[in-house]
Amino acid sequence: MQIVRTIVWVVLVIALIIFAINNWRPVEVKVWEGFVLETKLPALLILSFLIGLVPMWLLHRGKVWRLNRRIGILESAARNAAASLAQAEAERPSAPEASEDTAAAALPAADTGKPASENP
Repeated sequence: MQIVRTIVWVVLVIALIIFAINNWRPVEVKVWEGFVLETKLPALLILSFLIGLVPMWLLHRGKVWRLNRRIGILESAARNAAASLAQAEAERPSAPEASEDTAAAALPAADTGKPASENP
């Protein structure tokens, strides 16, 4: 997957360089009355792209960070709960082993189609 990402970035950079070379023209941007900014077209487009990208990227990184923290807290709570459950199981006295007669008596009789009084 890393190679695909690298290839995509290389293609994008090459496309940006070709675009910048072919469109290296000065443009005037009227910010407000009396303030006109003269810049090159590729610089203007890259700047406007970054103005839109950076806040959304920061929002995404913040959300990923917050979700990773929540996952870490939940995993820690699950680990602690499992450890306390294992400790409680270890501390509980073990039940005496049931004899075979008791185990057989606890099992229900197989359904043979006869009334229960006729089953041996």
